[in-house]
Amino acid sequence: MVLQLPQPATHHPHSSNSSKVKPQLEKKVDKTYPVFVAKKYRYRKNIVGARHYVLKVSVSNSTDECVHLYVVQMVIATPVDPELKKYQLNKTKDDPLEPF
Repeated sequence: MVLQLPQPATHHPHSSNSSKVKPQLEKKVDKTYPVFVAKKYRYRKNIVGARHYVLKVSVSNSTDECVHLYVVQMVIATPVDPELKKYQLNKTKDDPLEPF
């Protein structure tokens, strides 16, 4: 999978995708995250009908703990919430944001 280079997620529409997939991740790992802030994102270009993202999300104010999320959002006439496809736990702010 070829993705664009990592970009800061601050004030970008992709940062809102992290809050929409937060409940999906919490359900899958049976854990709640009081902090859930998108830091970086990468996306795959030229996919007809869907947007593919890899997001780095900070999950702690006291440490540099992050999670990496692989998210797909269908692009159709009616807005559809993004879907969490895969995730990686126990990442840090310094771990590279790579496709997985």
